[in-house]
Amino acid sequence: MSFKLGLIVNPVAGLGGSVALKGSDGADTAQKALALGAEPKSNNRTKLALEQLVPFQERMQVYTASGEMGERIAKELGFDTQVIFTVNEQTTAQDTEDAAKKLIEQGVDLILFAGGDGTARNICSVVDDKAPVLGVPAGCKIHSGVYAITPKAAGRVVEMLIKGELVTLAEADVMDIDEAAFRAGTVKAKRYGEMQVPSEVRYVQSVKNGGKESDELVLADIAAFVISEMDEEVRYIMGSGSTVEAVMEELGLENTLLGVDLIQDHALLGQDLTAKQLLTLTKNQPTKLVITLIGGQGHIFGRGNQQLSPELIRQIGKENIIVVATKRKLQALDGRPLIADTGDQTLDDELSGYIKVVTGYNDHVMYAVGHQE
Repeated sequence: MSFKLGLIVNPVAGLGGSVALKGSDGADTAQKALALGAEPKSNNRTKLALEQLVPFQERMQVYTASGEMGERIAKELGFDTQVIFTVNEQTTAQDTEDAAKKLIEQGVDLILFAGGDGTARNICSVVDDKAPVLGVPAGCKIHSGVYAITPKAAGRVVEMLIKGELVTLAEADVMDIDEAAFRAGTVKAKRYGEMQVPSEVRYVQSVKNGGKESDELVLADIAAFVISEMDEEVRYIMGSGSTVEAVMEELGLENTLLGVDLIQDHALLGQDLTAKQLLTLTKNQPTKLVITLIGGQGHIFGRGNQQLSPELIRQIGKENIIVVATKRKLQALDGRPLIADTGDQTLDDELSGYIKVVTGYNDHVMYAVGHQE
């Protein structure tokens, strides 16, 4: 299983800083900065981040735009690099947005981008919550919370993901200021949205304490969050396992611990259903699947939930699978990936990669999904 890293470099990010232009937004500003003797530095900043990942080259692949937007620096460092978008020599904000769209289509596990607040705005306008992102600080203005503290710090966070360490996903604001007003001496910051950003995991006190009582608190948090996100128009297949059971208990519904149930609008539609029944009851219906890992090997499919057939999983779609688990349970895997063993090798390959796992109330981590060879 290879980590799919999306990479976007804004080659003109930060150009205006060294020549006192207070930003680099707009082609005219970039050209003026170059005329004043500014030197592009965003690829150098990107290099500092990627150098942290050189020891893991065999475990990852880089997807990026051509030339200075990522291809050159990735190949220079020896990464397996696939160009998914070609740009002209003079790049634009539209190129950043188009490259981000291509990376989303490619299904990358993370988009690493180098730039400033303007670049973050461009990325946010396309990505939203479709993929986690992480910024390498390279611009004049860094007011957004989507950036790592330093380029090396960005590389270390990606390293944690590749190594299978628990990495929390947090919502971070995308902020920017009006450069024209800033040059005139006025700072006007505005929020343009938020994106999901991986950060070093911070275990909540209830997880650190251990014991049955703290586990119950975490399960209650997970259950409360899953329920708060439920849509009354959507049907939910509730898989096997004690973590899913906690959601059913919070709903006040009878649960089949070793079976699969179907609910909608906080009401039971069916209990202990077969694969055929599940297909019939969810056909042409918006449906999501709530599952947890079963057994000590981390199976999410293929152990205790064979009712979830390959046909059903394809019908639901990977994007509609909600994985729930406590951080303690994930830690017990000692870095091993979750396992998809559906009986369909092609589907197992499609499910491989990194998935968001609900680990508390509005608390998520990214975790690897693999399969048995």
